[in-house]
Amino acid sequence: MVERVDSGATSTVKAAAPRWAQHRSGRWEGDARGRPAWTRERFSAALAVLAAGLLAFHRAVPNSVGSLGSLLEAFLPWLGLVVVVLLGMALLRRSATALVALLLPVAVWMHLFGGLFLSGEKPGAHDLVVVQHNVSDENTDPAGTARVLADAEPDLIALEELVPPALLVYEKTLASDYPYHAVRGTVGLWSKHPLADTWLLDIKPPGITEAWSRGLRTVVHTPHGEIAAYVAHLPSVRVRASGLASSWRDESAYLLGKAIAAEKLKTVILLGDLNSTVDDRGLAPLTSRMNVAERGFAFSFPAAFPLARIDQVMARSATVGHIRTLPATGSDHLPVAALITLG
Repeated sequence: MVERVDSGATSTVKAAAPRWAQHRSGRWEGDARGRPAWTRERFSAALAVLAAGLLAFHRAVPNSVGSLGSLLEAFLPWLGLVVVVLLGMALLRRSATALVALLLPVAVWMHLFGGLFLSGEKPGAHDLVVVQHNVSDENTDPAGTARVLADAEPDLIALEELVPPALLVYEKTLASDYPYHAVRGTVGLWSKHPLADTWLLDIKPPGITEAWSRGLRTVVHTPHGEIAAYVAHLPSVRVRASGLASSWRDESAYLLGKAIAAEKLKTVILLGDLNSTVDDRGLAPLTSRMNVAERGFAFSFPAAFPLARIDQVMARSATVGHIRTLPATGSDHLPVAALITLG
């Protein structure tokens, strides 16, 4: 808008301040679209409250349409990035309202995941170190993979996607340090301690018609008593335009949880590629019965840019302490190692 000013015989034209600059709310002016500062602050505060709500009440997000709840829960820790972005916006705009609102999602995120940052403890007299790894059926270096896993000096090594002739390489490479092993279908367990009572675990969803053997149960005779060890590889999930396709994974998790519930031995360790995170309600048949890792994020998939830990270590009547990733192998997963405290 321009304003004409007459002064005697001459006149000048000067630009009037735009309307958005003529209205102020508090200390800061509005933006170029005419929105006052309080509108922007309210929007940023609303986003902060929404992020906090999704973190705190993620179970309330329905799974009825595209399994959106499970999709959110699979990447739940990454909602923290929303908080970081909002923090940058609040600092840039010097918005005290937005900064105060951010305290809510920060507090919820720290409550859910802050403890995972704490350092792990060193193994004690009644502890086991275990390694879990989906070695990939396309791995071109099984011998190198086996050496990476053995270098962590675990008591137990659980492997998935075992296929011939790679299986023979794993058996040969691990034989000297792990004289006991059991393989059923495409999953296996290598142990420093004797194994007994091994059987194939039927966790195949009814909808899968082809040959499919991805579970085993065995008993590990440790110096501290017998432990039932389960190794499992649940069906993969797919992210599509319609949402998350996870029905087979969920059905397999139910069958696995049912088998563990019926286990007569008190102490149980579950190692496997469960194709989801421990926050995903699809794994509730397992997480409701077993302890999960107390320390560490250990994002394991995809190996090139890990976004989530879908390789899990869980325990019953035992504590899963610190979990961490091991160096990359020829697989599209990273191996994870965890400390199990017995008793």
